[in-house]
Amino acid sequence: MKLVSFTKDGITRIGAIENENVIDLNAAYCSLLESEGKLRAEKIAEAFVPGEMMEFLQGGSESIEEAKKAIAYAISNAEVKGRKLVFAISDVKIEAPVPAPGKMICVGHNYREHILEMKRELPPHPVVFAKFANTVVGPQDDIPFHPISEQLDYEAEFAFVIGQRARNVSQDEALKYVAGYTIVNDVTYRDLQRRTLQWLQGKAVDGSAPMGPWLVTADELTNPSGLDIVLTVNGEERQRSNTANLVFSVPYLVEFLSNIMTLEPGDIILTGTPGGVGVARDPQVFLKDGDVVRIEVEQVGVLENKVKQTAEVPVS
Repeated sequence: MKLVSFTKDGITRIGAIENENVIDLNAAYCSLLESEGKLRAEKIAEAFVPGEMMEFLQGGSESIEEAKKAIAYAISNAEVKGRKLVFAISDVKIEAPVPAPGKMICVGHNYREHILEMKRELPPHPVVFAKFANTVVGPQDDIPFHPISEQLDYEAEFAFVIGQRARNVSQDEALKYVAGYTIVNDVTYRDLQRRTLQWLQGKAVDGSAPMGPWLVTADELTNPSGLDIVLTVNGEERQRSNTANLVFSVPYLVEFLSNIMTLEPGDIILTGTPGGVGVARDPQVFLKDGDVVRIEVEQVGVLENKVKQTAEVPVS
């Protein structure tokens, strides 16, 4: 499945992409239960296929399986009793698949070629840092360029989303704890990042984590290794690699991180960026107003956003 968060008439709900349409999963499942004569269908639907992504992910594999039933029902019943279950993509706004993650854990220096271009040695342990929910924007949003820096940089990232609580998980069992995969652009304000030894200042700016276009569930993408990843700016290729080049694989990261902290459903892990970032090029090149940044990950999809200069308004 390709899971999305979508907004229609000011309300954001979870959906699934099917034939260029968006299926409202909660509404479809509720209608399915009603068609089977189930009492309290609305409450049952809210329990098993809720309308919000974080709650849905907390349902684990059971929610995934019930959602598949909802999709099959909606394909044959696009509208039931005046309630639309299926919308054209053009009639809704696609948001980040996980609009408000509890944790966003980023891995630095995880592609061999990127480590070399930054003139560093392969790390013995993953380099980890954080972004926060304020950074998340969706696949149809602009990348806001706040006038606090002149060094706005891109970082193509293959990301995975945790699907069940994970603590002290082994690599052999790790992929069972992954709900699915998406794309994130770890937009970075380089001069802010380098003010101190800690990177957080340059990573936590509002709107600096475009995410999407959807979450490909782990039952559809069973092997996260061997996937091509490419980033272009205005059609010019800047980054290209393959997830086989990760120093620390997805299973390794689940094991490593779950031995440090409890991972919860909806937590997002960004696995690192390939070589070719703007700050490491000669001459350096940074993003500017109007640039279009496109990231494609094999078997996942395409995330494309335009950079837009903002005019900051003082907070009174």
